[in-house]
Amino acid sequence: MGDLTAADVRAELDAWLDENWDPDLTVADWWKRLAEGRWSSPAMPTEAGGRGYGRDLVAAVSTGLAEAGVVGPPTGLGSMLAAPTIAVHGTPEQVDRYVPEILDGTVAWCQLFSEPGAGSDLAGLQARAERDGDEWVVTGQKVWTSGGHLAQKGMLIARTDTDAPKHQGITYFAIDMEQPGIEVRPLREMTGQALFNEVFLDEARVSHDAVIGGTGAGWAVANTTLAVERASLGGAGREPISVAPGTLAGRLERRVGDFTERHPVSGPDGEGGRGMGSNLLVDLARRMGNSDDPIVRQEITKLHILNEVNRLNLLRAKGRGSRTGAEGNLAKLSMSELVRRSREVGNLIVGADGMLAPESSSTGGLVQGVTVFSPAPSIYGGTDQVQRNIIGERALGLPKEPGPSKDTPFRELLQN
Repeated sequence: MGDLTAADVRAELDAWLDENWDPDLTVADWWKRLAEGRWSSPAMPTEAGGRGYGRDLVAAVSTGLAEAGVVGPPTGLGSMLAAPTIAVHGTPEQVDRYVPEILDGTVAWCQLFSEPGAGSDLAGLQARAERDGDEWVVTGQKVWTSGGHLAQKGMLIARTDTDAPKHQGITYFAIDMEQPGIEVRPLREMTGQALFNEVFLDEARVSHDAVIGGTGAGWAVANTTLAVERASLGGAGREPISVAPGTLAGRLERRVGDFTERHPVSGPDGEGGRGMGSNLLVDLARRMGNSDDPIVRQEITKLHILNEVNRLNLLRAKGRGSRTGAEGNLAKLSMSELVRRSREVGNLIVGADGMLAPESSSTGGLVQGVTVFSPAPSIYGGTDQVQRNIIGERALGLPKEPGPSKDTPFRELLQN
């Protein structure tokens, strides 16, 4: 972005917020203003409704919105994954069709990748799509589909050619979730939430003009989605107040000011959280009266250092000649470790209070919420073990595990 600095971006954003923020707007109207101002997804290219900002400028926008106390742009997998992927691999017509309704929050998306027998070995997926004129007919099962119960569209990868090698016979679709051939069943977690779902596709239909990146090119498109996901999960900057997008969530017509009071670490509408930052833990320690304890101080400092290392790693991804090719994987590993560390430090601070149910806790249940949520980040977005394999093979040059030739047709491979 030339000589544009984070201070420049903050000055422009602050001036824009002074003129445009109005708590009496509906969520839909506020998000429309953000999209028109190109603040919804500033990392997106300008031709796709963004500003083309790098990570440091995006972090400046996110932090600016958080510090202003306003509702941030639409969150979820549409803005995090679908829009960036379509911007790279979609046709101009597909960008115009799908991206605006993501950036203004009117349509929510989900990710239909993992299957009961294809998680870590995602390319082994068995959901089938068969051509029927101008449509494809899809049959199969997906699982761990975040937000599937609220999604109107899905990023679907399905096998379209069993005679091709397993990485080459896959196609990427933008599928309508609201149709008779799709059933979504929520999976209840120990957090009490049901953010994940299993999805059954029984002769579901998707138009051929909803193929992203071309027939048989789905693995390359999916890798863009996965790379964006891992880098996004690593995080950068403070996160503003988030609200679930899409018509099914029922938020669009509500007053946006109703959402400006919320817990500082909650997800969309208070649905879980990723962890507790060092500033929050310092405040918690002060309330519990042990902020002078040398062990508590040391552990909070370790957490802060790890967060800074992660932030600098993500900034390094901007520079030429310094990329390892695994920045996103390193960020994903760091994020899951940060959540686990914040869980441990939080429980160190609150002591026996951490064993109580949230409603019985004197500290508001924050630590308990992070504790029961903490195993999830090491699984979603690609397990920690998968990230280490990728780093070992692609960045460190370690040998891959032995297996069939990459040219082996999928139908000849052992299944599951």
